Amino acid sequence: MTLDKDLLAKEAIALLKQLIAIPSLSEEEDKTGDAIAAFLTKFGVATKRQHNNIYAFNKYYDERKPNLLLNSHHDTVKPNSAYTKDPFHPHIEDGKLYGLGSNDAGGALCSLLATFVYFYEQTDLNHNIIMAATAEEEDAGAKSLSALLPILPEIDVAIVGEPTQMQLAIAEKGLIVYDGKILGTPSHAAHPNDDSAIYKTADVLKWFQEYTFDKVSEVLGPVKITVTQISAGSQHNVVPAHVDLVIDTRVNDRYTNREINDILQKEAPCQLTPRSLDKDSSSIAIDHPLVQSGIALGRETYGSPTLSDQAKLSCQSLKLGPGYSPRSHSANEFIYVNEVEEGVGLYIDIIEGFIKKQ
Repeated sequence: MTLDKDLLAKEAIALLKQLIAIPSLSEEEDKTGDAIAAFLTKFGVATKRQHNNIYAFNKYYDERKPNLLLNSHHDTVKPNSAYTKDPFHPHIEDGKLYGLGSNDAGGALCSLLATFVYFYEQTDLNHNIIMAATAEEEDAGAKSLSALLPILPEIDVAIVGEPTQMQLAIAEKGLIVYDGKILGTPSHAAHPNDDSAIYKTADVLKWFQEYTFDKVSEVLGPVKITVTQISAGSQHNVVPAHVDLVIDTRVNDRYTNREINDILQKEAPCQLTPRSLDKDSSSIAIDHPLVQSGIALGRETYGSPTLSDQAKLSCQSLKLGPGYSPRSHSANEFIYVNEVEEGVGLYIDIIEGFIKKQ
């Protein structure tokens, strides 16, 4: 049975409204998980569940075929404090569907779910399709996609649904967050001190501001280092022993995170402790048939500076979805209804061009 794209787009929008109305902060997604499972069951899809991760395989799954993963998340951040609308009240104004998670990443998730339903019973596919609506993406939780991947078959290629205006994000920067420490000599503020950690901080900040890595990516540009937090001291009359920094490092596809860490550990003018090194850059070759299918439909390629669950995948992966990234985590978050409608149609057309004509 092949379903009509327009009907599936309406179903996707209805599901998105339903999900917005259900609070689903990271680690609290059980009710949205229920709603997603019910949506798939309505179309005859046999669903599976691990924690709050809902997943399913196409009806005629054949383990001899390669696997295409469709993935997006159903958790949200907390509502921005500047909200003037009820974040859990889905409503449409001037073509905009408002609500927490509408843009990040409900529009992409619901469009992918509708797309999976479209292909679910088809028999002429050269890839299996696995749908995974996952949890805890926003806080990189232990029960997120990273927990699900070990029990899934090997994934050969993936589409990760995030707001890209349905353009083809063929690469995504990796991330290393460092806790930095500038050491000095503690003292009473009334006495001379030629080794103040606070005064050393100016030179350290300048170093981070001016430091560059040699390799620049054609798609993602240079590695970007940004000091995002500084803290020091607890009393007005005490020079502290150290200044603490947090350094956000966005890694291009010319380096692994471990290579970046090796370089910074040797060269940085302060102590650095990485919180993790497992969020490497992700990419897919521009000549991959999945990308070429999108290009044939007028989609453009680019490199994304923001992180997603792509970082947890070892296969080639494409970030693609309706919505506009700067709306994510903003007050009065919204997605245009026609973006979701377009998203369903384009997902289907791009996948069809890849999965049937390859």
